[in-house]
Amino acid sequence: MGTDTEPQRGDPDAASGTTDRLATFIESLSFDDLTDEDIREVERAFIDTCGVIISGMDEPPTTIAMETLAEPGSVPLWGQDRGTTTTGGAFVHGIAGHAQDYDDVSWGMSGHPSVTMIPAILALASDDACSGKHAIEAYVAGLEVQCYLSAAINPSHYERGWHSTATLGTFGAAAAAAKTLDLDADETSHALNAAASMAAGLKQNFGTMTKPMHVGQAARSGVTAARLASGGFTAAADAVDGDRGFLELYSGDEAVSYGDLPDLERPTALSKYGLNVKKYPCCYYTHTSIYAAERIAEENDIAPQEIESVRVVTSPGPADALHYPDPDTGLEGKFSLEYTVASGIARPHVGVEAFEDQNIDDSDVQYVRERVEWIVDDSLDYNDTTVEIRVETAGGTYERVQDIPPGTPTNPLSDEALGEKFRRCAGRVLDNEAVTRTLDQLDSLRTIDDVESIVSGEN
Repeated sequence: MGTDTEPQRGDPDAASGTTDRLATFIESLSFDDLTDEDIREVERAFIDTCGVIISGMDEPPTTIAMETLAEPGSVPLWGQDRGTTTTGGAFVHGIAGHAQDYDDVSWGMSGHPSVTMIPAILALASDDACSGKHAIEAYVAGLEVQCYLSAAINPSHYERGWHSTATLGTFGAAAAAAKTLDLDADETSHALNAAASMAAGLKQNFGTMTKPMHVGQAARSGVTAARLASGGFTAAADAVDGDRGFLELYSGDEAVSYGDLPDLERPTALSKYGLNVKKYPCCYYTHTSIYAAERIAEENDIAPQEIESVRVVTSPGPADALHYPDPDTGLEGKFSLEYTVASGIARPHVGVEAFEDQNIDDSDVQYVRERVEWIVDDSLDYNDTTVEIRVETAGGTYERVQDIPPGTPTNPLSDEALGEKFRRCAGRVLDNEAVTRTLDQLDSLRTIDDVESIVSGEN
């Protein structure tokens, strides 16, 4: 962490033209630029993200948003007998996709990259025909923009208190929307510069309904910026990279790192960073700890009441996000290392049900939670996912060091496991036939003529 003094700013000459370079890259990006590995990774991202969107349609943040803000329109809402406007669809599906905190993560942008873009793409595809190949192009464009801007300002931006999913996700949604709408480079530049005035979201709201609202807001803002730009709406040419522009104002306590920006000659974010698919529906900073706790309990047949103490050592990053040692609600539980570790020991599976309000006070989980001690090792890199866990019981002491959780690019969920996650999620809202049809369409996204048929339920 830095200080509150005014940071030294990056080289203004290096800053010049950042937005124009991004806009030119977005306009010129072609499906043919992508490797087979890239294409498959995006199809998997659509499977995963659409599954958690469908699962989140019945969550309180989503239902409140639908009842209070979703105006009638022709854009279908998943699993609902109603439609809404294009911006309303992006907003509602964005909230739903993050309501359970079950959506993917990328260290390339220090947040959740897919959940702001896919609702924007699908909402616009309900207005105009958009092939699966074009949707994949739009996704890659948005991911590249998020990772590009993140390289300039993170981790200082995130450490300062900004929610990167909300801030950088707004640009990702705007880029994806601009590509979906086939905007030219000039129009795309205006969309990105307009998005600079829309990007917001505070980590202070983690553990509340406002966190998933950040995502809906980012998706809606991206669609709004792109659609306005398509009609001739303008923005300052240097709102992103100029003096007192987005990068300078949002860079935290460090200089803007213009020297770290990629050259944009070809898409690189997927191959460089990949996507981390969530095994558990809670803050990603808890996942390594949950997995380590599960393995110790399962491999040694430990019952909750046998626990005497649990000691967990993590890097500093989790301490910046996990603020609820004794959560009162399911949303707070998603941001509690103590509760999630206890769930990993006391429950056979840490799924959506573990974070429903009525299950927070489970006696076995609370018994273990009260015995969890969390230590932050400041010598570790901020986002180091390595966890040391020691479980003491009446019968012995068990230790494990876990470096990464399941679902990382080096330890990915299999296609079968990803499909099972989709079925589990989507089956909470859709019938079996609709679940199977939707999964099949997403699994072969590159062959779909019009992705609007996926949301509308048409074959």
